[in-house]
This record gives sequence, structure tokens and C-alpha cells, in this order.
Amino acid sequence: MSGIVVVDQRSDWPVSIPGIEVVTAWDYLTHEDLTRARKVRIYNLCRSFGYQTTGYYVSLLAGARDHKPLPEITTIQDLKLAESPRILNDEVEELIQQSLARIGSAEYVMNVYFGRSMAKRHERLARALFNQFPAPLLQAKFSYRGDEWRVDTFGPIALGEVPAAHHEFLYEAAQDYFARRRAPSVRRDSSRYDLAILVNEDEQEPPSNARALRMFERAAEDLGFEVEFIDKSDYGHVAEFDALFIRETTAVNHHTYRFARRAAREGLVVVDDPLSILRAANKVFLAQLMERHRIPQPKTVLLHSRNVKQAGRELGFPCVLKQPDSQFSKGVIKVETEAEFRREAADMLERSDLIIAQSYEPTDYDWRVGVLDGVPLYACRYYMAKDHWQVVKRAGNGAIVEGGHETLDVKDVPAAVLNVAVQAARAVGSGLYGVDLKQFGKVVKVIEVNDNPNVDHGVEDLVLKDTLYRKVMEYFIKRLEQRTREQAR
Repeated sequence: MSGIVVVDQRSDWPVSIPGIEVVTAWDYLTHEDLTRARKVRIYNLCRSFGYQTTGYYVSLLAGARDHKPLPEITTIQDLKLAESPRILNDEVEELIQQSLARIGSAEYVMNVYFGRSMAKRHERLARALFNQFPAPLLQAKFSYRGDEWRVDTFGPIALGEVPAAHHEFLYEAAQDYFARRRAPSVRRDSSRYDLAILVNEDEQEPPSNARALRMFERAAEDLGFEVEFIDKSDYGHVAEFDALFIRETTAVNHHTYRFARRAAREGLVVVDDPLSILRAANKVFLAQLMERHRIPQPKTVLLHSRNVKQAGRELGFPCVLKQPDSQFSKGVIKVETEAEFRREAADMLERSDLIIAQSYEPTDYDWRVGVLDGVPLYACRYYMAKDHWQVVKRAGNGAIVEGGHETLDVKDVPAAVLNVAVQAARAVGSGLYGVDLKQFGKVVKVIEVNDNPNVDHGVEDLVLKDTLYRKVMEYFIKRLEQRTREQAR
């Protein structure tokens, strides 16, 4: 995908950057070769984004042409409402207080150039502001009132308003930003789409190990994707892709959800999509969903402060308590007595007004069935860790002990297991899910549905091998081609 800097006058951008063409706004809006260009990123540096100005139309029509503008028209509209700190999320608000804590004056003006600040100590804040409102040139004016810093004004600034002393830094920031995108010269001719894979290199228990990520990359490239691995600092780049594959553990109050939400809003094909994250991340929701669809699960009670006493007696002991947002055996505990039940439930209810209590139904292993687009993809038996009731045993010192695993061909899995898994996955959505189940003879019960299931090299891929990764990427292709057909109607 090539890059074009759009300015009001050619002299507004005097530097030459490899792989970047500079054109005037008028040329971009009216020249037929630019109108019909494909796979183009547009960096809109016009002097005004006012309604129905040329700058406004550059971003508006870039969207109509299936180009990737920065800023997008939605960002321009959002920035018109950005005159109050209420529009900033909690993470940015916290960064504002931290970053400006040592400012001696009661006012401060910060310019943000392609997500960077000239003051090194404000780099994190600059990146966060850019991530929330991706626009090339931003300016924030802060004032210290009462006992905290507040945003007085926040919005885009014109290229002509950048102080001369900042020009060298601006060009450097732009060049660094453009360099993050792959140069057209290295793009393979067969590439049809751009795929971003969101990862976190510091995550201790990621949903895919390094080898699996390479397998996903290879499968995607074989199907015509240009692949780029991104991290949470790349929020401002999301709209430049056609699809987003999240391979970092998801959560609702987390940047993974914000990535998914923005990608879906911009029309990307997303796995995990934001609705799936919202649904699967909350065990209270899942329990109610399974009940509504009459999908079997262990005996379940929706626990709150007013029914703790009777719930414990109704379930019997031992039983299991689950935090709504528990993951990877964290926040899931077995309680042996009524006193322990009340104590642990009270502790969990301090963090959530509703939690889940379930009957304890032990098995030697849990089934995990991977379901993609409503079809079983892979199946594993995860055995309980030695001398423990869960697949993962966590020691107080942070050590982790896992049970063994066995990967099976889907055709060798009992039909009842597959049927219940598919029912549970379809109740959540049509993406990629890992359904955990327990089997008692012919009886199968859902334990949970994971929106971000593990796909590790050497575990889930032992039967399908390369085909597993290819099937996931074929799902993206299917959805992208469907989107193209719908747009052509």
C-alpha cells in the first residue's frame, strides 16, 4: 500500500520521503488517476478540516474510494467534540496527571506530531492522545485547576501553525511514522489485503506461541495477505488495514477491546469481534445465555449479596465460585464448606455485584472444541494438573503446572460433544471460539466459551497442522470477499 501526503500547496511539505508522494488537495479530489488509485494511504495535512472544506473532503472522499485516510472523517467529527476532558478515556486522564505533574506553570500547550512530542517526558501521553484521536497534527492546551490538570482545548492544528523551530522534529516524526508501513517495493504482487495481528510480546500466557504466530503469518501470505504484527501502541494505524486478528488475551476494560471496537467501526473484518469479547468475557452473561438457549451446563446460580446463604445450601459442597471476568483458571475457586463459601463470595462481590456459583462436577479432563464460523475446527482433551481439580495449577510463588493434552481429529470426537460445542459457540457469535465442556457418559455440559482460544503450535495443531492456520485465514478471506460483494451492490 502506497502513501500520499495531501497538502493545500505543494510548498507546504518541502521534504522528500522515500515511498511517499506529495500532492495538493485539489489534485487528489479531482484527478482521475488519484480517484481510481487502489491500496493507498492518505495523510491529510490540509490547513483546515472545517465542514465542507477541501481538507474535510479529502478525508471524506478517501473513505468513499476505499483509501485509508489519516485522519478519518469520523476522527475529524470526534475532534469537534473534543473540547472537554470527558471525551478522554481513564487511561489518558491518568497519563495527563502523571506527565504534567512536574510542570511549574498553571498552563501548558503540547503539540503532537504523528503521535510524538518534542518533550521526551510526554511521549507516552502524546501516543495515547494520538491513539484515541488519530490525526497527524494535534494540539492540547491544559490548565491546572483545583488539584488536577484539565484539558481546555484539544484538536487538530494546521500545518502552517507548526512553529518553525518544530519543523525538523515534525519531518522526523513523519518519516518514522511512514517507515512503520511497509514500503510498496517489498509488497508481493499477489497481496490482496492487509492483515494486522495484534500481539503482546511481554504476555506470559499468550493465546498463540511464537511458532503458531509464524504459521498464521505464512498461511495468510499464501492466501494473498500482507501481514503486519502490531501492538497496543499501533491503535492509530488500525484503520489502515483490511482485517484485524487479535492474538493477545482479550478483556473488556482493556486496549484489546478498544482495538476490536475501532476496527469493527471502520469496517475491518475482526477476530475477536467486540461483541464476542463482551459476551464471552463475562461468565454471568454466558451462564444466562446458555440457560436461555437450553444448552446444558453445571447447575448454576447467579450469586449476589442477597442470596449467598441459600445459594450455598442449594448447590451443596464442594462447589465452584467464578468471577465474571475470570480467565485461564484465574478467579475460579473451589470451596469446601459453607463458611468458606460465604467468605470467598463476599470477597468476589466486592469487585462485581454479580458472580457465578456452580456445582462441582469433577472429570479427568475437559474437552476443548475450537469452533470457527459455526463449524468444529479442532478438538483437544486437556487433563487436570497433577493433584489438582483444574487443568492449570497456580502456586503462590507464581509457578504454573499444567496437565497433559491430547489432540483428536474432529471426526473422532463424540457427536454429543461436537453438537453442544457448536450450539454454545453459535449462541455467542460466528467467529473463532474455544468451547470448554465436561462429559459424563452421554451427558455433555458447557463450562465456558472463550472468544480468544489458544491456538498453539504443538498442541491444537497436532492433527490439522498447517491446515488449521489456513482455515482461520480462509475465514478472513471469505468475510472480506463477502464485504466486497456487498459494497459493489
